[in-house]
Amino acid sequence: MKTKEQLTPEQQRICLEQGTELPFSGKLLQQQGMGLYRCLLCNSPLFVSDTKFDAGCGWPSFYQPVSEQAVRYLDDYSLSRHRTEIRCGHCDSHLGHVFDDGPPPTGLRFCVNSVSLIFENQESGEIIEG
Repeated sequence: MKTKEQLTPEQQRICLEQGTELPFSGKLLQQQGMGLYRCLLCNSPLFVSDTKFDAGCGWPSFYQPVSEQAVRYLDDYSLSRHRTEIRCGHCDSHLGHVFDDGPPPTGLRFCVNSVSLIFENQESGEIIEG
């Protein structure tokens, strides 16, 4: 598990203080490889590449997490309207938000900050921090 001292100021702002990276700025937005997306803080598996899709919103988007326990949901009223925040189910790191405008089979769009993720390429073994 990474400590606060091991994080960049941007990683701290997003993962620990529920911030948001600028749209279209994340390193993992255009990632096309096959693999696993993990939590930056605790390395827990969150999403598989098969569930990633291009939502055109500027953040990596997935239609489902790897398991029901992978992600936890919280009500968020920070922008004077209701949204559903998503956090890592293991360490509580802020990931982003989930919306009900995604593709089948779930109809959900898990809109995730690249900064909160690590991508593990199953073909090359390469690890990329968002």
